[in-house]
Amino acid sequence: MALYYRDDAVQVTSDSIRAAGQVLPINEVTYVWHQKGRTTLAVRGRVLGRGVLVLLLSLPPLVGLVCVLSLAWSAQDRGEWLPALVALVACVVIPLALAPFLEIPLGWLDRSYERGNRVHELWVQYRGQELLVLRTPDALRFGQIYRAVQRAVEHDTSGR
Repeated sequence: MALYYRDDAVQVTSDSIRAAGQVLPINEVTYVWHQKGRTTLAVRGRVLGRGVLVLLLSLPPLVGLVCVLSLAWSAQDRGEWLPALVALVACVVIPLALAPFLEIPLGWLDRSYERGNRVHELWVQYRGQELLVLRTPDALRFGQIYRAVQRAVEHDTSGR
């Protein structure tokens, strides 16, 4: 028996698919496909959170740029370049000093994209009927499970 995928809720082997309390023998699965499901509140919240995080990461550089440009514009009129140069240096040095701390929010953003922005459903044709095996908003996990089920069905040698 070959193990293709296993986590707390799903196990895919060369013999069977175990998910959501059901056990499907691989030799009785004739077709595998996926489709998009209806979005859930959690998925919408993830997309909204991603947008807020991008906004929060984008605003400080934009505000700093506007401040430097306005100081440069006013320095041109008054001939006082020192405040504009100090602001420009601060807008370069402070972000470089804070760059290591961006690892945390950028990691959140990266994981948000890995998990996806829709609900995925895994369907199989089992004993002549269409059966929903798995429904999850986690795109990375879904892809791993889907590929494992495909491999298990493709490698089934029970002679259908």
